Amino acid sequence: MTEIAIALLIVVVAGLAVVATAVMRSVWIVPQARARNVERLGRYHRTLEPGISFVLPFIDRVKSLIDLREQVVSFKAQPVITEDNVVVHIDTVLFFQVTDPRAADYEIVNYIKAIEQLTATTLRNVIGTLDLEATLTSRDRINTALRGVLDDASGKWGIRVTRVEIKAIEPPASIKDAMEKQMRAEREKRAAILTAEGARASKILTAEGDKQSTILRAEGAKQAAVLEAEGQAKAIERVFSTIHAADPDPKLLAYQYLQTLPKLAEGQGSTFWVIPSEVTSALQAVTQAFGGARPGPVPDPEPTGSDEPASPREISSGDPLPPYQLTQGKPNGQETPTDPTT
Repeated sequence: MTEIAIALLIVVVAGLAVVATAVMRSVWIVPQARARNVERLGRYHRTLEPGISFVLPFIDRVKSLIDLREQVVSFKAQPVITEDNVVVHIDTVLFFQVTDPRAADYEIVNYIKAIEQLTATTLRNVIGTLDLEATLTSRDRINTALRGVLDDASGKWGIRVTRVEIKAIEPPASIKDAMEKQMRAEREKRAAILTAEGARASKILTAEGDKQSTILRAEGAKQAAVLEAEGQAKAIERVFSTIHAADPDPKLLAYQYLQTLPKLAEGQGSTFWVIPSEVTSALQAVTQAFGGARPGPVPDPEPTGSDEPASPREISSGDPLPPYQLTQGKPNGQETPTDPTT
């Protein structure tokens, strides 16, 4: 009896285990943006959508999850030969998304590996038509070409390539050195051009400033000369008007004449002075005005050529005084005759 009870218990436990397993295998919960393919008796039956789904246990087989989100794959550097026979290493980044879980599961064994190999092949074909300079400066063109080829080829795999980017392009070390020298030369050239243009502009501005300054100084000097001439003209005109209005007599004019004579000797560079013959008339007029006394003896204007003074002679009050010259002594003690008319 005891043995029968134990056997019955074992059968019940086994049945419960089978039922639990069947329930567990018949209920599947698929997360969002995921999918699962279901095979019934070895053939594709359907694709489980996100949410809860039921299948027949022991008849249907649910395969692994397939991610439907956009994925990013970075491939290692690929050696590529350009049109001018330069080997460069290019790193690429691929953005793709699974749009058909059935095709991605049954049309290709490993779509990640397939995309990588297809990217490398397409990259070699595209770069082979470009030289090194075009390769370095035409990344958008390369990305567009890669995306078009990969999208067409991967469409039958249930994959949509959304974007292809070139992460890095590494030319050989010798090419990099040559490029650096070329860039340095171009920068030095641009710097020299900018320096020359700056110096040229500076000289032009300086010349324009000097020109304007010279013009302004000339205009100022012109206006100053005009104003000075106008002032002198007005002063002379006023003096002459005043003299003519006052109608001075010969005595006043002779006195003013004598007052002006000492100013002739004030210059430091003056070595001799010449008194014109009109001064004798002024002296005679002054003498007659202050008492009629005769002037004293006047030296002979003719040079004697010796150190002794010339003999004086009497001059009547009615006769005009002869021309008289005053000289400063020369170092050799001689006097220089001067024409009275000068």
